[in-house]
Amino acid sequence: MALFSKPKYSTVTVRKRDIPEGLWKKCPVSGELVFTKELDANQQVVPKSGYHFPITSEDRIRFLLDEGSFEELDVGLRSKDPLGFVDSSPYTERLERYRKKCGLEEGVVCGVGSIEGMALSLAVMDFRFSAGSMGSVVGEKITRAIERATDRGIPLVIFSSSGGARMQEGILSLMQMAKASAALARLDDAGLPFISVLTNPTTGGVTASFAALGDLILEEPGALIGFAGPRVIRDTTNQDLPEGFQSSEFLLKHGLIDQIVPRTEMRDRLRDVLQLLGFSGPMTAVAGR
Repeated sequence: MALFSKPKYSTVTVRKRDIPEGLWKKCPVSGELVFTKELDANQQVVPKSGYHFPITSEDRIRFLLDEGSFEELDVGLRSKDPLGFVDSSPYTERLERYRKKCGLEEGVVCGVGSIEGMALSLAVMDFRFSAGSMGSVVGEKITRAIERATDRGIPLVIFSSSGGARMQEGILSLMQMAKASAALARLDDAGLPFISVLTNPTTGGVTASFAALGDLILEEPGALIGFAGPRVIRDTTNQDLPEGFQSSEFLLKHGLIDQIVPRTEMRDRLRDVLQLLGFSGPMTAVAGR
């Protein structure tokens, strides 16, 4: 008999603790994992790298306006299918998928609200709905937002995020560029300001019309802004493009925008601009009008 008996060990399998989905997000710039609650508290901006994650129109409005001040208008407008357009699937089916996916009727949310009591007409494009493309309804809602600012004597702010005009509606989509631009001319005649805020990405017919017509043009950092995409331009011209071409920083350097404003500072920047323009409270027009 052995003096010491051999100890008996049981085999225990240690499993890695399950991490719930959606608890962390990986920053595309730095690769770091960021706690989602920390991101939401910082308006979906990574604290260290400054990377701006895309946000919904609902969150944009929540971050920007006074709590409870937003009144959404023109809610019932819906796109139709004037061309009976079919590619890989009918246009009508695509629209229904977008509505179910993001809970929106169309690619822009419009209404009135306030920043520290200063009323404004607001339009916020949402890239989740058909890549924020501008069809007849998006163009109509944006035009109504412009006309609302003119009629009420309040400033206009539009947040753009778009892949351009919506090809499924043909010329009806393209004519929205001229319609919105004409409405902006009337806003300018009334002496009221239009602040255009460009977010990632803003391209095509939106860039070529109202998005580039702001009295003040702001951009979020790192946004892609242009008419055609870099690949299309490169293939067409057969030339290498400058480093950072069509980025916010490139456009600021070349004088095509006025300021780059981080999302976390946007509300305060708009407040300061409106106050400098003479706005001090709800429904107050420009000083001197």
